[in-house]
Amino acid sequence: MCGIFGLVGRVEPELAQRCLNTLQHRGPDGWGLWQGDGITLGQRRLAILDLSENGKQPMSYADGRYWITYNGEIYNFLEVRAELESLGHRFRSESDTEVILAAFAQWGEACLSRFNGMWAFAIWDTAERTLFLARDRFGKKPLFHAVLPDGGFAFASEMKALLPLLPDAKPDATLVRGLTLRSSFAYEATERCLVSGIRRLKAGHCARLTAGPAGTRPGRLEERLWWNTLDHLPRVPERYEEQVEELRALLLDACRLRMRSDVTIGTALSGGLDSSTIFSMLAHINREHRGEARLSADWQHAIVASFPGTPLDEAAFAQQVARHAGGEAQVLEIDPSRHIGDLSRMLYLYEDLTVTSPLPFMALYSRIKRAGVTVTLDGHAADELFGGYPTDWAYALLDAGLDLEQIGQVLEVYEGGMPAGTAQFKRPGSRFASYGRRLGTTVAKHALGMHSNLGPEYTKHARWRELDHLSRALFWQTHSFVLPTILRSYDRYGMAASVEIRMPFLDWRVATYAFALPWHSKIRRGFSKAIVRDVAAPFMPAEIAWRRTKIGFNSPIVDWMRGPLKGFFLDTIGSRAFAECALVDAPRARRLVQQVIDEPGATFKSGERAWWSVLPFLWSQALFGNGGKGPERASAELGERVALV
Repeated sequence: MCGIFGLVGRVEPELAQRCLNTLQHRGPDGWGLWQGDGITLGQRRLAILDLSENGKQPMSYADGRYWITYNGEIYNFLEVRAELESLGHRFRSESDTEVILAAFAQWGEACLSRFNGMWAFAIWDTAERTLFLARDRFGKKPLFHAVLPDGGFAFASEMKALLPLLPDAKPDATLVRGLTLRSSFAYEATERCLVSGIRRLKAGHCARLTAGPAGTRPGRLEERLWWNTLDHLPRVPERYEEQVEELRALLLDACRLRMRSDVTIGTALSGGLDSSTIFSMLAHINREHRGEARLSADWQHAIVASFPGTPLDEAAFAQQVARHAGGEAQVLEIDPSRHIGDLSRMLYLYEDLTVTSPLPFMALYSRIKRAGVTVTLDGHAADELFGGYPTDWAYALLDAGLDLEQIGQVLEVYEGGMPAGTAQFKRPGSRFASYGRRLGTTVAKHALGMHSNLGPEYTKHARWRELDHLSRALFWQTHSFVLPTILRSYDRYGMAASVEIRMPFLDWRVATYAFALPWHSKIRRGFSKAIVRDVAAPFMPAEIAWRRTKIGFNSPIVDWMRGPLKGFFLDTIGSRAFAECALVDAPRARRLVQQVIDEPGATFKSGERAWWSVLPFLWSQALFGNGGKGPERASAELGERVALV
């Protein structure tokens, strides 16, 4: 796990080092910079596998023909390595990095389909003078690129590493001003970035760039989609009980592979279903596979974010899960007043627009790092894959149609009322069929209309037509809407504290299985994520497996605006700089913040809107403030000398 940087063209070592040093938080354990003929590769290292110097990057292979800089983890590297050894390859290190190089030398670009993991990497072929870039299937690890003023081409794990090369860089004001709280979820799945001139290599894509002789401009970047989830949907059994058994085996194996580490691992445990499932499975795997090669025995670290006195506090549930697994959770009480002075730096490290305040998330992973944990296995992606959001029941009702028995799979019987406002769903009275049909159709049509941002590679695919309405909605959430933003956020939250976050639910085998399942395996007997509950129930307390409440890890922004952060927000919206910022609607922002502070009935949504109205100003100040010298400041603080591999 690392921060990577590279450039095709000419660059002075000192400038390349300055770019690389903006990524120190992603890799505090060391760094490397290699320059060849018209190529520069750099890496900041967070040592996870093979902590020795043999695992250092940039790394070469095949007598120096191939050079790589790589961010991520290939969880099945032992299996791929064994196959390569049978084909005659030999290895100097115990790292997964060298396995990628050997796989590329053996299979070329086709090596990507053999990897189970998360990655963004660049491989330079010195013989053909070509640069190959690749991102993992779902875009867990980021990769940005830009054409430089002199015609060179640069790439990096974060936008800030490219800013020293782009003296005229500025916010893409059209994009920033055009974003709403809801639409902000959509742009992460596109090439567009908030900084003009910088582009994102999209998830599941790879690219090739051919460089001419040294001193000439490189060619055009040729990108292509290497992974389409719809091409890999498996056949699933018809019987629900068999589906549960198969998914349980897949998820357990996904956790087992992600327990491979040469450093301490843990879990950001919320007490909700998803993270509790992962932590409980780790306990089971530890019992069943203790002593297996590269499997960490130091796994039982559960860190819990607590918001005492707010509806978002789930610490008691998390502690129950930890004790059931034979451990004790460390509870971190989030006090925003202790971190408000770090907000600008947090936004600089996040470098994008956060849907909510990054304070609790970055504070949590900072605490995890201080506890000696470098890798966490967390529960992200289960909601998007298996139907965990409150509105997903509407898609299930659309699939149920007018079949009363199938509607009964969605809605649990009780007398009177409306469908519950949580992730669980109840029958709204005796005439629920027509009501549910109308409401489900209305909600589903509204959301299905947003699927237009899915490309034809999905919507024209033969398997797309076979998906039910719920699966289509979840596919959209996973590939184009909610999940890409979640992946971006947790990459930044973890990397800001030099913590690697692994997500077993996003194992490609689990994800493709989820989309192959029928809707009634996901929403069943009145429960969301029903099959996940049945999969996990043997490993955790029943009260957790079948909890009806869904809280989610978020910032209690309304309580904070009225309390410890009130002065901060009032000072911000009252400043001259805020009034003159072209990225915000200052009068509207003042009105929204004041309403949250003054009105007793302010909701969480009101707090989100108020935060979002102020955020572009805070973001631009963090990334471009002081003359746009954020990256230079970071580099100067490090004060590291230039050295070449």
